[in-house]
Amino acid sequence: MADHATVKTIINAPPAQCFAVALDYERYPDWAADIKTAVVLTRDDDGRGGEVSYRAAAMGRSTSYTLRYNYGSNPLRISWRLMNGDVMRRLDGEYEFAPVEGDPNSCEVTYVLTVDLAVPLPSFVKRRAEAKIMHTALDDLRRRVETLLTA
Repeated sequence: MADHATVKTIINAPPAQCFAVALDYERYPDWAADIKTAVVLTRDDDGRGGEVSYRAAAMGRSTSYTLRYNYGSNPLRISWRLMNGDVMRRLDGEYEFAPVEGDPNSCEVTYVLTVDLAVPLPSFVKRRAEAKIMHTALDDLRRRVETLLTA
């Protein structure tokens, strides 16, 4: 059975800046704590990553997976689907970056994730892994974006 989570946060940066950091898949190892490598395998007509292969640390071991990214009509939204992975059957999600009303230098980030592991784990281990993914997706992203703004 897949686990699903949605989390929102505010980042002190314009939405376009947040979106640009999220699109730069090859730099994920620079700021996303558990991502060890990220290789863009294909690109769309706009040069954005289409399929990206990752190697990450997960629960004391290394895992590899490939995501296919999609970009719809919302210019500040990214979604993805798992193409293949060694410990996951499903790793689907999305980022949406929205302006904060009245503050053009802040962004509300919505992160949605659905995970289904190929191996059964106790629920407390799943919750810990989910919390770590959410931390990387939002807190590490925030630090990266805000650091780039002050550099």
